[in-house]
Amino acid sequence: MSSLTLYTPAGVLAQAQPLKRAAKRLGALGFEVSIDEAALAKHQRFGGDDETRLAALHRIAKAKPDVALASRGGYGLTRLLDGIDWKLMLKSVERGTRWVGQSDLSSLQLGLLAHAKSGHSPVSWAGPLACDDFGRSEEEGGVDEVTRDCFVEAMSGALEAIGFRTEAGFEELEARGTLWGGNLCVLTSLLGTPHFPQIKGGILFLEDVNEHPYRVERMLLQLQQAGVLGAQKAVLLGDFGGWRKSPLDRGYTLKSAIEAVRSRTKTPILTGLPFGHVRTKVCLPIGATAELYVQGRNAIVGWAAEHHHDPLREHGHEHGHGH
Repeated sequence: MSSLTLYTPAGVLAQAQPLKRAAKRLGALGFEVSIDEAALAKHQRFGGDDETRLAALHRIAKAKPDVALASRGGYGLTRLLDGIDWKLMLKSVERGTRWVGQSDLSSLQLGLLAHAKSGHSPVSWAGPLACDDFGRSEEEGGVDEVTRDCFVEAMSGALEAIGFRTEAGFEELEARGTLWGGNLCVLTSLLGTPHFPQIKGGILFLEDVNEHPYRVERMLLQLQQAGVLGAQKAVLLGDFGGWRKSPLDRGYTLKSAIEAVRSRTKTPILTGLPFGHVRTKVCLPIGATAELYVQGRNAIVGWAAEHHHDPLREHGHEHGHGH
């Protein structure tokens, strides 16, 4: 049975029930679940003060669970980056802990890549958050089956590819490189800091929520002007929903924003990646060597699966690819 620890590294949990519900559901999936002692701590809008949340990260790294799943995102990890014991965190990855989450957790996942020794690429997982994805009540829609099954397969070491539909115009595209990325706002905020990974020839994936297309464009252009986009083999865009139209837009849309960025870089920018602040999301191994193939409008991102023995795979949740 795989051990899984729930913890709160960023925003506060307003209520305990979603976390308890997530723990119960994850237990039913075959995980041995524990909740970190500070998971329900509260300090202003954070899940405990900075020292409390930093101590939780280090405590979990030392405990070496198979999976460390963040309860939610929000904001708060940026405050911790300069104080994190990166050697300890990297050692936890080497010993098999999978740090899973998205949104604000992107800063931790990118930091792992930035602080790794040259030639080493620690793998963490962009994926669900405990409360958002496993803690909803049935009245709120419960658990998305694709998200659940993809997570279980990824944590068992069996997931080796995801597929999605993209726009026309990228037929026969092939790329191979380090898969990396996460939340666009968080990633852009790390530019110029010691916590931003210097990855060349990679496959960069990005998503965000509640950001108007002009803000998305501005951040993408910052990455382009900083030389980040041009250094990649491909860029994959996930979901960018939740924003509101403005009467000043006058036909300007997210598509307009993406086209403006495409006109300034030779790097292919594909849309349609099923990842972001949406109910149905895949899991992606940040730091793994991945291959991108496009046939027609069908895109596949694949990587080497771990294929180690895990009782979760015998729990009836292994399934095909193309989530």
